[in-house]
Amino acid sequence: MSTRVFLVAAEASGDALGADLARVLKERDPDVQLAGVGGPLMAEEGVVSQTSISGLAVLGFVDGLLAYSRVKKAAAATVEAIVRTRPDVAVLIDSWGFTLRVAQGVRAAAPEIKLVKYIGPQVWASRPGRAKTLAAAVDHLICIHDFEVPFYEPYKLPCTVCGHPALGRFKPGDGAAFKARHGFKPSDRIVLVLPGSRASEIRRVGPTLWRAAELLDRDRNDVRLVVVAAQSVRRAVVEQAPPVAHVVDEREKEDAFAAAAVALAASGTVTTEVALQGTPLVIGYKLGWITWALARAFLFKGKFATLMNVAADAEVAPELIQTRFTPENVAAAAAPLLDDEAAREEQVRRQDEALALMGRGGRPAAEIAADAVLGVVAQPRVLSGA
Repeated sequence: MSTRVFLVAAEASGDALGADLARVLKERDPDVQLAGVGGPLMAEEGVVSQTSISGLAVLGFVDGLLAYSRVKKAAAATVEAIVRTRPDVAVLIDSWGFTLRVAQGVRAAAPEIKLVKYIGPQVWASRPGRAKTLAAAVDHLICIHDFEVPFYEPYKLPCTVCGHPALGRFKPGDGAAFKARHGFKPSDRIVLVLPGSRASEIRRVGPTLWRAAELLDRDRNDVRLVVVAAQSVRRAVVEQAPPVAHVVDEREKEDAFAAAAVALAASGTVTTEVALQGTPLVIGYKLGWITWALARAFLFKGKFATLMNVAADAEVAPELIQTRFTPENVAAAAAPLLDDEAAREEQVRRQDEALALMGRGGRPAAEIAADAVLGVVAQPRVLSGA
């Protein structure tokens, strides 16, 4: 009988992870039967979503409250789809709050279905108690970092370390071709704006990044502004971008990353993707004030938010969060990377060192994850969290 795998992704980054995983699962087992909930990238791999994930990419306390009923309804629909499909294993990708709700729902309705969490919550940075909660809800965790595993050992949750997924899907971009394709001169310096893949990020982070980009453009005749827009937020990005900005589809992202002189980016997976192309970054982020106050007082305990900086235990790429995240600060951090080749080369060198610490050059995460998923299917189910 064919192995049946159900993949669940609730936002753009998870959709990319799910697509990579689906592709490798088909390579490992051509007879595998895939079903799931996800986005357009998963659909291209034959996993047509059984419910809409629109509007599920939320971040922050207030946004979470506003989206509560929508998330609850989508989670219930996802649980129903999984139970109806009766897969050998369901893989719940990223999106902590949503996938936890799905895991608990499936566990209650059909405890015989094995559950794998692909990318765990950042227990090392905030709320380590989530390790116990996750261990009680799933059978296996596929995580990014070695240092995550000890958090789950007391609860006997088996873990597989896959490394950062962006490292495994790296494709070298062609910066020269990108410039030629979009009518730029070879000498033009591209300031790349990457405001995130969630509507709340576009709203909170985008204006500051664009104002910083305009400050950099104001006194430099050869600067060109470019933004890579994820399909899920393209309309919001287009509405926010200034008229002089060139909006490009995310399918061109590797070439755009390689062409850029500097990237101004929201904290997230994209920072690793840009660094892999040898482009220096300035990273910013801003939460709603209620969420920020709660995070600083009770939740977030890490020194850095960006994984490169976490891996290096140093501010390899300038990281400007909340009160430090102003157009002037972002522009001031980016200006030397535009104007001083030595400063640019030094930051790229340090980024490369951090990427090596993150596992650059190892097996692709999707391959490790696929092997882990198929391994879970082959094993008798053992309840975790006992």
